[in-house]
Amino acid sequence: MDVNNLIYPIISIGGMGLVFGVVLGYANKKFHVPVDPKVPLVREALPSANCGACGFAGCDAYAAAVVEGDTPLNLCSVGGASVAEKIGEILGLSVETANPQVAFVKCKGTCTVAKEKYEYDGIRDCRQAVIAPGEGPKACSDGCLGFASCVRACEFSALHIIDGVAVVYKDNCVACGACIKVCPKNLIELVPATQEVLVECNSKSKGKSVKENCGVGCIACTMCVKVCPSEAITMVNNLATIDFEKCTQCGLCATKCPTKAISKPLKAHETMSDALSK
Repeated sequence: MDVNNLIYPIISIGGMGLVFGVVLGYANKKFHVPVDPKVPLVREALPSANCGACGFAGCDAYAAAVVEGDTPLNLCSVGGASVAEKIGEILGLSVETANPQVAFVKCKGTCTVAKEKYEYDGIRDCRQAVIAPGEGPKACSDGCLGFASCVRACEFSALHIIDGVAVVYKDNCVACGACIKVCPKNLIELVPATQEVLVECNSKSKGKSVKENCGVGCIACTMCVKVCPSEAITMVNNLATIDFEKCTQCGLCATKCPTKAISKPLKAHETMSDALSK
């Protein structure tokens, strides 16, 4: 084999590589966009969940936006107050810590108390089941289908299906909102983590039609509205709705609710498991 047949291609490829390297090096300097040294520091302080709960595409985008100065420092719900404080230290700014929030499922229509219209034999996914006749097999068209779309969407194991209904484990929830986005019934929302008095129903019906479908649904009787001393409850689309800023969590509404659709505040000696077992 002629050695020249090997040398010339090697020289040619090497020369092309050298030219491309020079061009890329020049382009890198010519079009280089300087990065504020605080951006990587803020990025390192973030938990790398890339969940999008802050409203940005990921942690990189949020870090850049924070350093630019037009974005609140406390939008990372996964990192919470500790991460917000770290960012504040890096930027030399004081941080107003947001009130922690958790996801809440507005339904307690378990297999024991909620009726079904038919036996569903399709794909075990809420977004698929809702396409079925009647928006799914559950008699209450606004209730939790229990096919775990929210459970699979949660990266933090904060949701579980218990007796046919999604339940949030507060200690694991970071308020990222992933479960809210996938629920086709729109029955998951973020509430203050300290709020214990909550309407555990999403029904837009009233009276007898609710009772026929679920034994613990809000029947729009307005008893809770009448008894609330702080006027924190109003009826919206036949559903009791609590204004958390007005609510003192006295629990009178829960006591008077004839269907027990409103959760009671925990007693000093109770745990959440104790309350759920009642």
